[in-house]
Amino acid sequence: MPQHTVFRFPTRTAFEDLTSYQEDIPTPSAHEVLIKVRAISLNSRDCQIATSQYPFPIKENLIPASDAAGEIIQVGDGVVDFSKGDRVLTCFDLNRLYGPSKHPVATQAGGGLDGVMAQFIVRPASAVVKVPAEAPQSFSELATLVCTGVTAWNALFGNTQLVPGQTVLVQGTGGTSMTALVLAKAAGATTIVTSSSDEKLRMVKDKFNPDHCINYKTTPDWAAEATKLTGGKGVDHIIEIGGIGTIEQSLAAIARGGTITIIGYLAKLDPAQGHAPDIPVLALGKEAILRGIQVGPRCMLEDLVTFVSRRKLRFQIDREFGFGREDVVAAYRALAEGRHVGKICILVD
Repeated sequence: MPQHTVFRFPTRTAFEDLTSYQEDIPTPSAHEVLIKVRAISLNSRDCQIATSQYPFPIKENLIPASDAAGEIIQVGDGVVDFSKGDRVLTCFDLNRLYGPSKHPVATQAGGGLDGVMAQFIVRPASAVVKVPAEAPQSFSELATLVCTGVTAWNALFGNTQLVPGQTVLVQGTGGTSMTALVLAKAAGATTIVTSSSDEKLRMVKDKFNPDHCINYKTTPDWAAEATKLTGGKGVDHIIEIGGIGTIEQSLAAIARGGTITIIGYLAKLDPAQGHAPDIPVLALGKEAILRGIQVGPRCMLEDLVTFVSRRKLRFQIDREFGFGREDVVAAYRALAEGRHVGKICILVD
């Protein structure tokens, strides 16, 4: 049997636990496809899983990472929607076609199930989305759509849909925030970006041209500034990355009836604050929607791919690494350092 390179985490105490193996190239069954992986996009979730910081059960001896773009190499006898040579994306959750996930984590790639850190992977045809031939995005750009792309799409269009002319605020300059920024601008929204770094905000301004930027270090009450920028109305959609450390400011900034989509929990509560925010009271006062999401179903990935292909949207790749073990470990380190604007990706030979 021909073999290929596969990376696994036999233990998960540090990025350096990543181990390379030579394994047989898998063979697709009747309703599966064999994919040659061309690019992998990393998420903060991957760093948490690699160091046992992720708060959900993880498969033993895991093949990590959830986001891959590649080409169909072989299709099973029962597959009718794909052909050899098709460019495709893999789904984050292999069993979630529509609606909320019935089995959180258990069927998610790179967590409950083996992920995509390999030269070849087999997936059910139902867990793969075809990329239009005319789509201009690179394999790395396409790979970013799997998790951060669908998360941003779900945040803006999955519940209370973004309307052109509304205001969207994204926290930070990571992958999900920058993807949400691109989608929001393409949908006709006024956009605000927050960051603690003037350098990052300059880069974001140059590359994405948001309407407003706020440094939350020099402007600690960024909610007041965001409210001022919206003429006193407040922000219609907020992409909440920080969690408990930033939710009070988000609730202060949100417009009445607005939506705060909680997708992260990276910020700690400031001890100087002296108390945890009274979230129910603050949300009630604004009649706000607080909505937690874990990526989204296959149907959203299909809609997202159609949108970005037709609008020819491009996405920011901060750095691309090779597929050697040291390169992959370096990619994890680069993501954990948090200096990036956009996404960290791995190109697979």
